[in-house]
Amino acid sequence: MLDEKKIKNAEANVRHYLQEGLLRKIKKRDANIQRVLQKNSEESLKTADLLLKGNYSTLWAVVCSYYAMYYAANGVLYSIGYKVGHKISHKVTSDALVVYVRKKLKESLLKEFEDAQEEALEIAGLQADELVESFGFERLKRSRFQYEMTEEIKRSKAETSLGRAKRFVFEMEKLLEERSEERRVGKECRSRWSPYH
Repeated sequence: MLDEKKIKNAEANVRHYLQEGLLRKIKKRDANIQRVLQKNSEESLKTADLLLKGNYSTLWAVVCSYYAMYYAANGVLYSIGYKVGHKISHKVTSDALVVYVRKKLKESLLKEFEDAQEEALEIAGLQADELVESFGFERLKRSRFQYEMTEEIKRSKAETSLGRAKRFVFEMEKLLEERSEERRVGKECRSRWSPYH
């Protein structure tokens, strides 16, 4: 569960991201960007599913599951008027979800996003914002995941990640549908009233 400390930390981080341009408030949304984010999410989810069902790679099933969630989250943020930049985008996305989307989601879904993000980063041996400093640590962690886990454990982790991603993406799509309906109704109302103003 998200505790008050994590929420306050995310709020402070988001203020910093906005000041530094790592997260931008956008006035006009581009439907193409929204479609690309949604397509990337769908493709990532399908790829994770294929990788797991075909017994190709539990590692990449976890990574693709996380990216399905990442793109879906960015799609929702974009739909409410926020664009995540390229630097530390995974952390920015996670914090922006807490600040801007949390009230629309159950806290458990946000926790699943964070858990999947952590698992994907651990398993893949990546720490995007601390890559050089943590190389030795990540090398040891990767070694543990690569050589000390049985295939059954890796598969179990991959199945858990894929299940989380499917639930998360489903909830994000529902939020996008709600936003789309709100915009459609708003346009209808404005078009009815505009001749009178």
